[in-house]
Amino acid sequence: MTTEHAPTAPRFAPLFISHGSPMTALEPGAAGAFWADLGRALAARIEAGQGPRALVLFSAHTLARQPVVLGGARHPAIHDFGGFPQALYDLRYEAPGDPALAARIHTLLQAAGEPAVLSQAAGLDHGNWTPLRTLRPQADLPVVPVAFPPDASPARLMAIGAALAPLVDEGIWVIGSGSITHNLGLGFGQPGQRDAPAIPEAQAFRQWCARHTEAGDWPTLLEWRQRAPHPRLMHPTDEHLLPFFIAAGAAGTGPGRRLHDSITWTHLGMDVYAFGPQAGDWPQALAA
Repeated sequence: MTTEHAPTAPRFAPLFISHGSPMTALEPGAAGAFWADLGRALAARIEAGQGPRALVLFSAHTLARQPVVLGGARHPAIHDFGGFPQALYDLRYEAPGDPALAARIHTLLQAAGEPAVLSQAAGLDHGNWTPLRTLRPQADLPVVPVAFPPDASPARLMAIGAALAPLVDEGIWVIGSGSITHNLGLGFGQPGQRDAPAIPEAQAFRQWCARHTEAGDWPTLLEWRQRAPHPRLMHPTDEHLLPFFIAAGAAGTGPGRRLHDSITWTHLGMDVYAFGPQAGDWPQALAA
């Protein structure tokens, strides 16, 4: 597969997907239904010869001290969790890699001043394979996972995304996977809570993100720890929100669009965002 610059390649708006907890793979809920709709729209584009050349993936569960590009030839599912039902460990997903694209990503990151490493490591953590099993169950699209440093600032992560912006013009789909809110200590797994109403703090945080994203107010969003409502409660640690900034950076500094919003376990926001000029393509495709 070539990764040469292709001016006429279809462009895919970089995406941020909230994957929630590992149990989303078995209990997909409203978010899973949206992923299925998105997958059907993606399939239609692929059948029309307008599909993405490959996917570049940033997940909250693939982390390193500096960016690490996983250049393996194949990427099987990794069950990077413990204490869940056996049915979850029985799930499989394996996608082809793209070593040439991995090398290009490494070059772009280094040119942007990032101390990136090109590795022959392989594998998809559950933040990647959980949505991919629904978005593209055929597992035929090449993928390149990229690890990022969880202690990096949102501004640095937007810059990492911006370094990969040329790929969008080449038909590469950049996807970040995390959760718009994520605190599994807030009653996760309690009987009767999976479909219970959202707690007010989760609603406030999610609406704040949507309002400022759709306004393109990145100076405020970059300071989410200081300016968002209930930041410590909604994100005790940063890593699940950080892929949001990478995906946004790959699209530039314009507004984003919330494509889906739902919640599970009272506080786990499952919102999906698209960024950049093509962000409006998905609602049109979903309505077709």
